[in-house]
Amino acid sequence: MELRTKIQARHNEVIAFNEDLRENAIKQTENEIRELSNQVFSLQNKLENILGQQSVSRNRIEELGVQLLSTQGSVEDVRKQLAELNETLQLNANMLSQADEEFKSAETEYGQASAQFNEFNLNVTRQQSKVNALKQELEFKTNQLKDLNIQVEQSTGQLTDTYQNISESEQNQKNIEEELLQLMRSREEDKRTLDEADQAYYNYRNRLNEKESALRLKSREKEQVEHFLAALKDKLNDLKLQLAGTRERLSVAFKIQLEDILDEARTSETAVEELQEKADRLKKRLENLGEVNPTAIEAFTEMKKRYEFIVEQKNDLVNAKISLMKTIEEVEATANQKFLDTFNLVRENFKKVFKSLFTEDDQCDLILENPENLAETGIDVLAKPKGKRPSSLTQLSGGERTLTATALLFAIYLIKPAPFCILDEVDAPLDDANVGKFTNMIREFSNNSQFIIVTHNKTTMSTVDVIYGVTMQEPGVSKLVSVDFRSLAAVS
Repeated sequence: MELRTKIQARHNEVIAFNEDLRENAIKQTENEIRELSNQVFSLQNKLENILGQQSVSRNRIEELGVQLLSTQGSVEDVRKQLAELNETLQLNANMLSQADEEFKSAETEYGQASAQFNEFNLNVTRQQSKVNALKQELEFKTNQLKDLNIQVEQSTGQLTDTYQNISESEQNQKNIEEELLQLMRSREEDKRTLDEADQAYYNYRNRLNEKESALRLKSREKEQVEHFLAALKDKLNDLKLQLAGTRERLSVAFKIQLEDILDEARTSETAVEELQEKADRLKKRLENLGEVNPTAIEAFTEMKKRYEFIVEQKNDLVNAKISLMKTIEEVEATANQKFLDTFNLVRENFKKVFKSLFTEDDQCDLILENPENLAETGIDVLAKPKGKRPSSLTQLSGGERTLTATALLFAIYLIKPAPFCILDEVDAPLDDANVGKFTNMIREFSNNSQFIIVTHNKTTMSTVDVIYGVTMQEPGVSKLVSVDFRSLAAVS
C-alpha cells in the first residue's frame, strides 16, 4: 500500500510539473515509475511463494506427526524383543562358560597325557639309541682287533726280512768301500793324464782360432768382391735391356734403326734434362691411362646393371627403414601411453591405499624423474605422514617405511589382481594399531584374491580364516597342524 501511495504521489507530481519539466526529466521519472512497478510485482511474487511454502510445511508437519506415532509403537515392540534376546543371550553365555570350563579340563588332561606319552617315547628312543651305539662299538672293536692281529703277523714277517737285508747290506757296504778305494787311486792318475791332455787341447785351440780369424777376413774380402761384380753385372744387364727396348721402340714406333742415328750429330737446342723431364711426364700420362680394355663396354653394361640393382636395393632399404622407424615410433608411442596410463592408475591406487593405511591428512605421491623420456625415467616415491616432512624414505620409521612399501605393492597389485598372493612377515615392523589397518586392508582385498601370510603376530593370526602351524612332537619329526575358523563362524 505504501508503494502504491508513493507511485500516486509521483504521478501527481508528474502531472503538476508536466509543463515545467523538460522531456528528459519526464522520461527519467517514467523509468523510476517502471522500476517501482517491477518491485511491487516481485514483492507480490515473493509473498505468494512464502504463503505456498507455509502450506507445504504444515502438511509436512502433519505427516511427521503420523510417522512419529508409528515409530514410537515400533520402538516399544523392539524394546520387548531386545529384553527377550538379552535373556536368551544370558542363558547362552552361562552355557558357554560351562562348556568352556569342561573344554579347559579336558584340554588339561589331554596335555598331561600327551606329555607322559612324549616322555615315554623319548625314553624308548634314548634306550634304543644307546643299544644301537653299543652294538656298533662292539662290532667296530671286533673288526679293529682282527686288523691288529693281521698287522702283528705282517710286522713279524717284515722284521725277519729286515734283519736279513741288514746283514746283506753290511756285506755289500764292505765290498763297495774296497772298490771305492781302488777307484780313488785310479782317479788321481786319470786326473793327471787329463790335465796334460787339457793343456795340449788349449794350445791347439788357440792356433785354430788364429787360423779361423784369418780365414774369415779373407772370406769377407771375397764376398765384397763378388758383391761388387754382381752389381756390375746387374747394371750391365739393365743397360742391355734398356738398349734393346729403345732399339725396338725406335724401330716400331718411329721406323728408325738405332745404328743409323748413333753417329749423327745432335740438332736440337733443347737441354737434355728438359727433354728427359718432358719424356717422364708423357710416360706418366701413358701409365695413368693404362692399357686398352677391349671389354670396357660389356663391363660398363654389367656395372650399370649392378648399379641400378644396388640403387633399387638402396631405395627398398630406405623405404623399409622409414616404415620400420614409423613402426618403432608407433610402438614407442603405444608403450609410452600404456606406461603412462598404468603409472597414473598405480599413482591413484597408491594414494588411496596409503591414506587407508595412514590417515586422510597424510600425503603421498609418485613422480616421474624424466617425463620427457618415459623409457628410461626413474620414479620418486614421496611419503609425508602428518607432522613430518621427510626429504627421503630413509628418514621415516621402520613401520612407516613398511606401510609405504605395502601401499606401493598393493597399488601395483590392484592393476591386475592375482588369484594368489604370498606375504612373508610383512607385519613384523608394525605396531598393533598399524597391524589392525594392515589386516583390514587384507580382509578387503581377500574378496578377489587368496592371501597366504607368514607371520608371528597374534593380531594377524586372529583375523585369518585358517591357521597352519608346524610342530615337532618327536625329535626330527615335524607335523602340520591346522585350525579352521570358518567352521566356528558357521556354528556360531
